[in-house]
Amino acid sequence: MPLSSSQSTAVHTAERLRNLPFDPELSPGARNAVRVCLRIQPTEKVTIITDKVTREIAASLAHEVDAVGAPLNVFLLEELAPRPLTGMPAEVLEDLESSQVSIFAVQVQTNELRSRMQMTEIVNRRRIRHAHMVNINRQIMLEGMRADFLKVDRISSKVLELVSAAKQIKAKTAAGSDLVADLEPSYRWLKTSGLISPDKWGNLPGGEVFTTPGEVNGTFVIDGVVGDYLCEKFGDLKEAPLTIRMKGNRLAEAHSENKELERDFWAYTHTDENSDRVGEFAIGTNIELKDVIGHILQDEKFPGIHIAFGNPYGEHTGAKWYSSTHIDVVGRRFDIWVDGNQIMREGKFLIEA
Repeated sequence: MPLSSSQSTAVHTAERLRNLPFDPELSPGARNAVRVCLRIQPTEKVTIITDKVTREIAASLAHEVDAVGAPLNVFLLEELAPRPLTGMPAEVLEDLESSQVSIFAVQVQTNELRSRMQMTEIVNRRRIRHAHMVNINRQIMLEGMRADFLKVDRISSKVLELVSAAKQIKAKTAAGSDLVADLEPSYRWLKTSGLISPDKWGNLPGGEVFTTPGEVNGTFVIDGVVGDYLCEKFGDLKEAPLTIRMKGNRLAEAHSENKELERDFWAYTHTDENSDRVGEFAIGTNIELKDVIGHILQDEKFPGIHIAFGNPYGEHTGAKWYSSTHIDVVGRRFDIWVDGNQIMREGKFLIEA
């Protein structure tokens, strides 16, 4: 059967990527992604979606897929549509319909979330094992992607066991965070430890347990990072934190010495009627990470609390509401109590996997 035009494009792009030199230091992280996190088999078709900035990392991933012997199609976004994307190119969506595994290794741009949602709709529907490597870079490949994800999965499983039946989680930091999450028993908790299954696509590097909360109230001093494209713009917030207050699960206030950050965050969280609503409450579980580095893909896995405003990933948690936006916020050195039992002190777990 002759190849369609989209398949032909993907095959040719894959061939060019195979001929692209890459730093061998990227290989351990790429091998971890392909063999440990995704467990790709020779019989499975793989789709890699990348862009010009991330080509070298994509080449290291493609090399590992080839080593397994799995058929591979690759798409370079700039060859298919102008950036920022207004939607995921049809060629990519068509190819995903026949793949068992996919990897999205791209530097995202402003207002591209809709295109990613189009992609993950197919991922969810077809139960594709999908690695979401948004804004992956060399530092993350050499740090977070070299984690022992079997070890991360063990601590994640223990945290999941403790929180799944919990009614309330409290969290504080010396910097001034003081928040309470009342949990909704009908909402599911999920584990994305880096070991990706058909049940839930996962970010790589992995390491978190999350749900949609019933209601969050209190103060969160964001001395780590904020998410989406604001992360690239503002980076590590340790020296100029953003302090937010939540009331009735909605963002009530946001203050920072960095007024541009304050304005941009407030605008993002007021895009639609639920953009200011806490859609995700999460505990980072990647115990191999040493500190926040200013990149949300890795930093949201840093041990502690992070929350997100907007889309609650309701198809996974069971939440019935929706938002077109989703922005994470990360802090440092948390103390955490689950139904009154302390499980973390100053960012270190007090529980054994």
